[in-house]
Amino acid sequence: MLPAIFLDRDGVINQERKDYVKNLTEFKIFDGVAEAIVLLRKKNFLIVIITNQSAINRKLLDVKTLENIHKYFQEYLKSNNTFIDAIYYCPHLPEENCFCRKPKPGLILKAAEDLKIDLKKSWMIGDLKTDIDAAQSAGCNSILLKKNQKLLDVIKEFINSF
Repeated sequence: MLPAIFLDRDGVINQERKDYVKNLTEFKIFDGVAEAIVLLRKKNFLIVIITNQSAINRKLLDVKTLENIHKYFQEYLKSNNTFIDAIYYCPHLPEENCFCRKPKPGLILKAAEDLKIDLKKSWMIGDLKTDIDAAQSAGCNSILLKKNQKLLDVIKEFINSF
């Protein structure tokens, strides 16, 4: 069983948009994200993105476009000599009441099962209360990113606490 860092996507890895990230042009990666992931890799964490993507079921984004965005992100990380282990997303609307949409823990639990993750030694980093609630429901630790706080700064502080 391995420890993992679960990262929310929009607002943590890339700029969030009120009207959703619907294409590659709108996917703007924050500075320092690749460096943050490199630091986590050095501490032997698996890195998993856990993201709500209701734009799919709102018919604003199709699965192929989402996969292209994620492929682009993986290529960006590769060009920075790092990578993430997996991306799990929920396409459902809030009113669909699924088990995978944060704040429910379904995506985290699925990733833990698939990747043999030790949830007690794992952390969810997100910018919304729903991220923290999902982590608590899944039995892992959490860090809430404050407004305008960069992932890299949080990771540097986190790494120094080990």
